[in-house]
Amino acid sequence: MAGHIQDRWYKSEVGPDGKSRRVKSDRYGSGARYRARYVGPDGTEKSKSFPDRQKRLADQWLAHTEADMARGQYIDPRAARVTFQQYAETWVSTQGADPNTQASMESQLRLHAFPYLGSRPLGSFQPAHIRDWVRQLSENGIRGSYARTIYSNVRAALSAAVDDGHLPRNPCAARSVRPPTVDDRRVAPWTPERVFAVRAGMPERFRAMVDLGGGCGLRQGEILGVAVDAIDFESDTLHVVQQLKLSRSKAVFAPPKGGKLRDVPLPGPVADALRAHMKRFPPVDITLPWKVADGPPVTKRLIFTGPRGGHVWRTSLNEEAWKRALASAGVIPERKPGEPYAESRENGMHALRHFYASVLLDAGENIKALAEYLGHSDPGLTLRVYAHLMPSSRERTRKAVASTYENSRSIERN
Repeated sequence: MAGHIQDRWYKSEVGPDGKSRRVKSDRYGSGARYRARYVGPDGTEKSKSFPDRQKRLADQWLAHTEADMARGQYIDPRAARVTFQQYAETWVSTQGADPNTQASMESQLRLHAFPYLGSRPLGSFQPAHIRDWVRQLSENGIRGSYARTIYSNVRAALSAAVDDGHLPRNPCAARSVRPPTVDDRRVAPWTPERVFAVRAGMPERFRAMVDLGGGCGLRQGEILGVAVDAIDFESDTLHVVQQLKLSRSKAVFAPPKGGKLRDVPLPGPVADALRAHMKRFPPVDITLPWKVADGPPVTKRLIFTGPRGGHVWRTSLNEEAWKRALASAGVIPERKPGEPYAESRENGMHALRHFYASVLLDAGENIKALAEYLGHSDPGLTLRVYAHLMPSSRERTRKAVASTYENSRSIERN
């Protein structure tokens, strides 16, 4: 049926003369006077009430609603009233098969999005709400790539809400909304002198970690998860098939980042360092859940273990060994008594991967091979990060063009 406006303060009744007339209803003078009624696309009747002297607004609202239905842009009022937190909590549970990724997204939304956006009905979102939230993130010290990741999750949830008919458009897509900025810092690789100075400052039982990071390009979690059966000394190959990471604050074994298994060349000096390490610190069988905190137990004979024979905790390694080595090498200041070491994210163990990449590129290795060794799914990513570390490319260009010109002039002379 077509939409119409009901005046609830009056009703029609048949008078003594048999004619219909308007008379005051029992509701006269109390409550909202007008009720705009229509039948939604799902076949059910819906309505919205307006107070006295607002019939014009009721007519406009009804006309707008019917126009939205005609254009296919109609939003069910009940769906629009669902809050962002109610929707996002359900949405997160459908994102991907990796429970650790879901747990990370849940944590980010709970800590940094729900306190500001969680109680807002989806149908009420405007670009201004997102701009204000992004500003609040920055004021709270949430910046850079971490803030961009949180923003991307919120944007993805709102996009899904648009698809599911909770709001007409994604406020994050407005031109006035800018995502958190990320500094495009060029990677500045360590020098060999710095790598070996840091290596010398590491405790002996962790020293070979520097060799795996700088000589094979492994991530920290992959280094901690290297097992005996991953090292093939006969073929000089390292099989990167797992990492040691946290799932809901519990250590687990898991596939490498992105699930990308790979084989990495094992240089002779790194192989020698691993042999010496295993002789000095025999590998230990470690049993941990697979992928998630409640996953099936898996036993691996790990190369690196803590002083008490268990697996290495990343936080303890970074604070008690890595930063101490950085300080001894002059990378960061020595800490003052009773104070922690200075933060230096750019000098984490990931710096060893950058060093590895710089060495290979300087030696003429191609981007595709480097991407494979680093475990990047897209060589384009590797190129974007490390293209500036190809110092010989300009010289090759000069020589190639000069050679072409010289050949051309030689032909002209003859």
